[in-house]
Amino acid sequence: MRGTPRKISLLRRMVFDLMHASMGVPFVSLSRPLQIRPLLEARASAKVPAGWAAIFVKAFALVARDEPILRTLYAKWPWPTFYELPKSVAMVAIARVVDGEECVVAQRIAGPDALPLAEIDALIRHAKEAPLRDVPMVRKMMLAMRLPLPLRRLAWLIGLNFGRQRASFFGSYSVTSVAAYGGGELHAITPGPFILSYGVAEPDQTINVVLRWDHRITDAAPIARVLTRLEQALNTEIAAELRGSRQAAEPKPIRAVAT
Repeated sequence: MRGTPRKISLLRRMVFDLMHASMGVPFVSLSRPLQIRPLLEARASAKVPAGWAAIFVKAFALVARDEPILRTLYAKWPWPTFYELPKSVAMVAIARVVDGEECVVAQRIAGPDALPLAEIDALIRHAKEAPLRDVPMVRKMMLAMRLPLPLRRLAWLIGLNFGRQRASFFGSYSVTSVAAYGGGELHAITPGPFILSYGVAEPDQTINVVLRWDHRITDAAPIARVLTRLEQALNTEIAAELRGSRQAAEPKPIRAVAT
């Protein structure tokens, strides 16, 4: 059958390299529905609610602040070691359509636990809507994808196998989802070490979360504890910030002063 050859775009080439870099990572996963009634109520009452990606980016970072294992990377060079970061660095997968082609780009967010939800949400929206040349992370990726394959492989090896460079280029955890297109569990693949994906909010006020991790770094019991803590963070710290943003948006009543 005679078909039509199509050129592989730079953004699709990035997915090729990402899948190659993810080979050999011993991922395991844990899925759990989280009860998020307080979060849903707070989000429903917010004047301008943050997107779900921003919510999960910050919630995971809040948990990682008290769980150093979530800020730990596995690095091979100069010898195999665990590399603990002082703060979390999120990589958010964002679906876009570029020149008629559906693709995924990444937005890096450093220290999201210390950022307002509105700022995290604005960074994610900027990466989704702005021209690619105006998104620094995407611009760097596009430049790297223009390199010949041997140089790209070398760049990935350096970026993945030294702890400091790995945090700068790939972050300490990733957040991804297909909830905007309906329900379903997404078991994504990246170089790791932690990948969080979430579904849609269900009528019973739960949301299903899948957490995949590099088994070399930790085991299932600590991750089960992390998901419990994540549920708490969503319903307390995140819900409180959403309620606070609503109150900040409401004008304060004017009190009459007797004269």
